[in-house]
Amino acid sequence: MSKEQKFKALSAPKGVPDYVPPVSPKFLAVREEFINQAHLAGYQHIELPIFEDTALFARGVGESTDVVSKEMYTFADRGDRSVTLRPEGTAGVVRSVIEHSLDRGQLPVKLNYAGPFFRYERPQAGRYRQLQQVGVEAIGIDDPALDAEVIALADRSYRSLGLRQFRLELTSLGDHNCRPGYRDKLQEFLFALALDEDTRRRAAINPLRVLDDKRPEVRELTADAPLMLDHLCDECREHFETVTGLLQDLGVPYEINPRMVRGLDYYTKTTFEFVHDGLGAQSGIGGGGRYDGLMAVLGGQDLSGIGYGLGVDRTLLALEAEGVDLSERGVDRRVDVFGVALGGDAKKAMAKLVNDLRVAGVSTDMSYGDRGLKGAMKGADRAHARFALVLGDQELAGGTVAVKNLGEHTQEEVALNEVLRYLTAALG
Repeated sequence: MSKEQKFKALSAPKGVPDYVPPVSPKFLAVREEFINQAHLAGYQHIELPIFEDTALFARGVGESTDVVSKEMYTFADRGDRSVTLRPEGTAGVVRSVIEHSLDRGQLPVKLNYAGPFFRYERPQAGRYRQLQQVGVEAIGIDDPALDAEVIALADRSYRSLGLRQFRLELTSLGDHNCRPGYRDKLQEFLFALALDEDTRRRAAINPLRVLDDKRPEVRELTADAPLMLDHLCDECREHFETVTGLLQDLGVPYEINPRMVRGLDYYTKTTFEFVHDGLGAQSGIGGGGRYDGLMAVLGGQDLSGIGYGLGVDRTLLALEAEGVDLSERGVDRRVDVFGVALGGDAKKAMAKLVNDLRVAGVSTDMSYGDRGLKGAMKGADRAHARFALVLGDQELAGGTVAVKNLGEHTQEEVALNEVLRYLTAALG
């Protein structure tokens, strides 16, 4: 094939990040720690479809939201059915709970999910068209103690990674009793302003979104707008005060942000966001809230729920901004043991030894090709292995292998049939 006939190299779609070594181990460390913290709190894994019927998100998330109206990847499949790559996790979890009757047993149903989500946004640092999240949902009980548990769990998930320079912003968006009256007051205020046509249209459909407008001129116009926190009914106010009191008891610091508006229509009562100022414009690293009424909207029982989604991508950026080193967690270590064989017979024996170690649960790799000892040992260094096994003709003839402790720079001769026992003890 001539140079002219060569195919052009391909790259990932715009706004879709690759995670490759040495970053991918850090990505896994963040995701797995988020999952681990959820499991410690009793949340069980749920695996969601990558795509769902479009109606699920149109009905559940809200047709007036930017997510549904502008950002979804929607297409017709070969059966001419409209399907959508999932833009968020909560609607899918609730759909699954209803479909599999999980709400007919012990409540609350506590579920944990992880994976990619898809939104057609303008790509920039921390904003991707394929974003990675870990989330939890607690469905079935309207208890402010559950709100506090979920928020504290998210806070603990970040802190367990060593993240410190973030803040929790908190508010209440009321419920079906008090929000309609507040909506009327807010619209009355907004329609009296000199708003542009698009903003006025937004005010007619979902006036709360106008308060979330980041343009300085709009923020100035709405500086004196009525706020939901000042118009809560007694039940919602008591609920919110109980949540904040419990967070104080749990030692979870927070700030009240009465202008906070999440991008999904299903939120009610407690709503929250974790913000990291080291990320610039895309400062949100995770958030969530209560969604009383969503289950009934999707055809299930009228049960309440609360959950969150933590951004793995943005958390990685936040850790980098704070200079948090994840290497202490061993994320740079590809294997614990690295085998170096010098010669054809030694390579056969080493392949057998490496396989035996893997079967026993010891993470092990070996050198390939015909590199000498010095070149092969570079592979052990790059793998950040704790031990190297060196096997040459002399060791093979004596039925031993040289075991090098790469951290302590020591070496021992160990019988081949004792290597597994030796390493199992040494690795703890």
